[in-house]
Amino acid sequence: YDRRIDGLIAQSLMSIPSVKAVEIGSAIKGISLPGSKFMDEIFYRSGRYLRTTNRAGGIEGGMTNGENIVCRVYHKPLATPARPLRSVNIKTHKQTRAVVERSDTCAVPRAGVISESMLSFVLARCMLEKFGGDTTSEIKNNYQLFMGVIK
Repeated sequence: YDRRIDGLIAQSLMSIPSVKAVEIGSAIKGISLPGSKFMDEIFYRSGRYLRTTNRAGGIEGGMTNGENIVCRVYHKPLATPARPLRSVNIKTHKQTRAVVERSDTCAVPRAGVISESMLSFVLARCMLEKFGGDTTSEIKNNYQLFMGVIK
């Protein structure tokens, strides 16, 4: 349960302060479908097993399935209201207005870079756990041996 790659990805992305939800694959759309319509059918072409769709987002049973890993990250709105919100002074306990502070108007460009970086750390850690070694050539060799075994 604690080594499932979807759980590791979700934990990593949820640790970004403004993130409030993480979707892997088409999970949100899929909740309204019966399981038979959501499942990704498998076929074989050009020496590879492929899926007709990628609703699972490249992850099945807590591990990658060879398809692209697809994640969507949902951020809360920026906390910069144009008008001061009602609040409470913590010293006097009296009603007051919060201070309006200038902030970014859009966090999307930074959020995308940060999210991709967090995802890359998870994938790198999982790759090192599976194929790790003391040198990059050892990691590459371990990976190539594994690929030879699964074909």
